[in-house]
Amino acid sequence: MTALSRRNFVKGAACAVAAVAGASLGFRSGGIDFYYPQEAFADENSPIERRYSYCDMCNHVPKCGIVASVREDKVIRVESRDKYPSTPLCAKGIASLQELYDPHRLLTPKIRTNAKGGPAEWKDITWDEAYSILAERLNRVKAQHGADSVLFFCGDPKEPRGAMQRLATLFGSSSYGTESSVCAAASWMCAQLVFGQNSMGENPSDASASCLIWSLNPAWSQPNRYGVLMKQKERGCKFVVVDPRVTPTVTGMADIHLQLRPGSDGALAAGFINQLIEQDLIDHNFVDNWTHGFEELKAYVAAYTPQKVEEITWVPADRLIAAAKLIGENKPGTLITSSKGGCHTTNVGHFQRAVFMIPALLGNLDVTGGLPLGPGLPFDYAASTKGFQLEDVYEAEGFQQRRYDREDFPVWARYYKMMQTVKLPEYVDEGKIRAGVLLGVNSMMWPNTPLYQKAIADLEFSVAIDYYLRPVTHDLVDMVLPAAMCYERSAALAIFGRKIFLREPVVTPRGEAREDWRIILEIGCALGYAEQCFNGDVDAALEELLRTTNLGITLADLRANPQGYDVPGPAAAQRKYETGGLRNDKQPGFNTPSGKVELVSTVLEDMNFVGLPVYEEPLHSPFTADAKDYPLVLNTGSRVPYYTHSKLRDLPWLNQFMPNPVVRISSKDASERGLVEGELARVYNAQGEVEMQVEITNMVLPGVVDIFHGWERADINLLTTRDFDPISGFPPFSNGLCQVASLQAR
Repeated sequence: MTALSRRNFVKGAACAVAAVAGASLGFRSGGIDFYYPQEAFADENSPIERRYSYCDMCNHVPKCGIVASVREDKVIRVESRDKYPSTPLCAKGIASLQELYDPHRLLTPKIRTNAKGGPAEWKDITWDEAYSILAERLNRVKAQHGADSVLFFCGDPKEPRGAMQRLATLFGSSSYGTESSVCAAASWMCAQLVFGQNSMGENPSDASASCLIWSLNPAWSQPNRYGVLMKQKERGCKFVVVDPRVTPTVTGMADIHLQLRPGSDGALAAGFINQLIEQDLIDHNFVDNWTHGFEELKAYVAAYTPQKVEEITWVPADRLIAAAKLIGENKPGTLITSSKGGCHTTNVGHFQRAVFMIPALLGNLDVTGGLPLGPGLPFDYAASTKGFQLEDVYEAEGFQQRRYDREDFPVWARYYKMMQTVKLPEYVDEGKIRAGVLLGVNSMMWPNTPLYQKAIADLEFSVAIDYYLRPVTHDLVDMVLPAAMCYERSAALAIFGRKIFLREPVVTPRGEAREDWRIILEIGCALGYAEQCFNGDVDAALEELLRTTNLGITLADLRANPQGYDVPGPAAAQRKYETGGLRNDKQPGFNTPSGKVELVSTVLEDMNFVGLPVYEEPLHSPFTADAKDYPLVLNTGSRVPYYTHSKLRDLPWLNQFMPNPVVRISSKDASERGLVEGELARVYNAQGEVEMQVEITNMVLPGVVDIFHGWERADINLLTTRDFDPISGFPPFSNGLCQVASLQAR
């Protein structure tokens, strides 16, 4: 058990027992003064009640279980939850207490009092005033320009996506977007194109002989998952890890590490498939009966010999041969991929499909110990349902045909009801998007940040919902509403297989903060949809959500089972594609147009794309002309153990581990540039320039730099080009070019 009290926590110690009312505590961290208000403390003699929740400090997943000790409506201690599918808490979960009682939180609705174009000046208003103003402004934009001109956007957290999508549909807007337009959805979509189901892979089970991890470092990004994987490693499961860095996951788990050049994943995947075929490791029965396009794929990958792949990717030929042999001979095996790393390339719509083809060619789909497929409980990624989101209204009223992103990214639009938002600047500039409801939005999440800042600022009206006032984004909006934090809100279900956990608030929201679902529903009421938004009643909304699952579950059922409600159902069967268990029409096969695993995509061919998973060199790479001026591959987007994207930089307990933005560079590249550890250096390319501290490391290959993103004072996305993958729309966060130089070398 890991436990922290308020008093010693804010002093930075490891553990204690209670927090005392009346205390005043101030300290300084990172040049900022912090003062914890009196209401953060409780009388140590008052009784303690243990309440259950889960953590959201890692951006919605993995929902690690929390036991919160509550005294006088204050959380005084957090512990990892026993007998819960996702545990234990990491440093971020423990630091959630510091976020909850952060004295800089936004606690009242605010409206801008000065013109846009500079730092915002704010005035406190009431919730009623806020709702009245935003309803008048949004309805005015709708009357003048149509409902589609209002963007409804969910960033972080993801939990209220279902409510926001319902609100957008009620309002009549097809312009609903989420941060998944630059995150996990590229992987999901590629899995859909290959075998007809969202997937980012699956952990190995006790029946798994091997696991291929492609561009994920759970030792840092998902510590709870890393523990599960280590148990499988200790059991004897073999691991191949593909990653451009030497991470703790590599050193702790990899039997073979394929350390590739960022952006060359497609060539490596083609070479891997080449070796599975050349070494005759494929499952011929599955390939012959359940795949489409094998002979074309075989002919295509024949050119990707180990020697050719080594030239492109920098992965030694013998290591690729050995990795394919290890995975191919140790079956069944599974695959784990990610929403980061290689997905942020201009080739992701092809290369990620090739990665998902590997378990298929090996016959590892939907078998015990392999990659499971098939319908689970009828919830989506955000624990919502199609019925609650009013998908029938969306279809009946022709929302799909009105989408602004439909022509730009037709494959994306085919699979998702959410807009691909990477062309927001164009949509605003063309007058298509004129207003926005922006929950948890961050202008730095897109490439070439200033373009998106200008787009937000140019909206006729925008309202943000957030925990803090963030100038980098909120200086661009008209109104900001205070959101309740993890321990203060409900409306989120955690789904693990067939078990459902209900999260309810464990303490009252501080100040005037309100939970996201309530805010969204009350906005809907203000806009004229009170009945459909349950008059702002979150419980009623959740009851409707559960009703649309057709599982016969109620809130009362979930509340009666605080340790999780088990939904009755049959045990998962193997090879459901043989019996009609995967397709919507109950016919044998997969949920693809051909009914088979599509090694050549009929969907892409119908939309005038190449159906094979072709490799294309990044537009900016060591083999392009601009490498002369910017010789280093710029790899961004990975995570560190103590931050999630741009979150949590304000928390002193975490900030101490990485107080400043750093550029990781090899000793060879540092020596050639005269750089020394800890000095401030310029990182720049034709797009822009930032200043970061030098960290000389053996984590990265010579010729590559690795940079963690999300720093307002060193926004690395200033250096990212807007060269979007035409299939997914994803930007190339992981395969740009740059140069690094000492400040003295100007």
